[in-house]
Amino acid sequence: MKRITLFIFLFCVASSFAQKKITSGNPIIKGWYADPEAAIFNKTYWVYPTYSDVYNKQVFFDAFSSNDLVHWTKHKNILDTAAIKWAKRAMWAPAIIEKDKKYFFFFGANDIQSNNEYGGIGVAVADKPEGPFKDYLGKPLIDKFYNGAQPIDQFVFHDTDGAYYIIYGGWQHCNIAKLKNDFTGIIPMNDDNMFKEITPQHYVEGPFMFVRNKKYYFMWSEGGWTGPDYSVAYAVADSPFGPFERVGKILQQDSSIATGAGHHSVMHDIAKDLWYIVYHRRPLGETAANNRVTCIEQLFFDTKGFILPVKLSFEGVPEQTLK
Repeated sequence: MKRITLFIFLFCVASSFAQKKITSGNPIIKGWYADPEAAIFNKTYWVYPTYSDVYNKQVFFDAFSSNDLVHWTKHKNILDTAAIKWAKRAMWAPAIIEKDKKYFFFFGANDIQSNNEYGGIGVAVADKPEGPFKDYLGKPLIDKFYNGAQPIDQFVFHDTDGAYYIIYGGWQHCNIAKLKNDFTGIIPMNDDNMFKEITPQHYVEGPFMFVRNKKYYFMWSEGGWTGPDYSVAYAVADSPFGPFERVGKILQQDSSIATGAGHHSVMHDIAKDLWYIVYHRRPLGETAANNRVTCIEQLFFDTKGFILPVKLSFEGVPEQTLK
């Protein structure tokens, strides 16, 4: 009788563990990291964040990869100022895209405050998503202020017609520009504009764009990056040039979980039609500006295509492998 009772107990415990979902947890990686760029390459999830510290210590990038969203591998120092001779500090907010079996890594550096300073948006290249990356141009791709936009926080968008655009900008201005096919420069768009401003209401920084059901979703960060009001809002249009009318916020602080939730990116598992938002936030009790961690949540849409508000969690997302 005792053996039967023990067997039943052990069976119930095993069943309980079997039914319990394995999740990523939040934050998904250890350490202070912010401004994450998320991507899927070769059936692997990748996250490329900013190393979150004082500007003079932001002189390198690490990357993180996972096969299941739960277990993450750190790839240290995939790019640093030793490889980018013109970059001295404030290496921020990377963007990455695969093209012709090469991986192009776009980044901001030096936090320039005017056209009299040297820096801006650079490009590095590697044969593998984990690098090592080397300087592609030997100089910044964009090193001036156009339409009032500080050259930081770049995102590279591959349109459905095959064109590549860079969308970027701080100081409450956002530009879109068309990239040369080899990413060595900017070329005029159909209206002969080199840099077209597409700044929506309340835009501050951190642009991101994706296409879903032939609609262009443009997302950005609002508020102050050091404060609790940092957040993400979005707009929808019929083209990457807008016009973009703000719909509303979809990611913001939860006073029971974290503050300052913003500067995000989005991943799409096309085979399973699963969407994820990867972002940074400030743990409760942390007041230092650079004490930020990288987290993930699932992204959902309603029947009309509007993005549902994201609920911050400590659980993160369920384990998920790529087909």
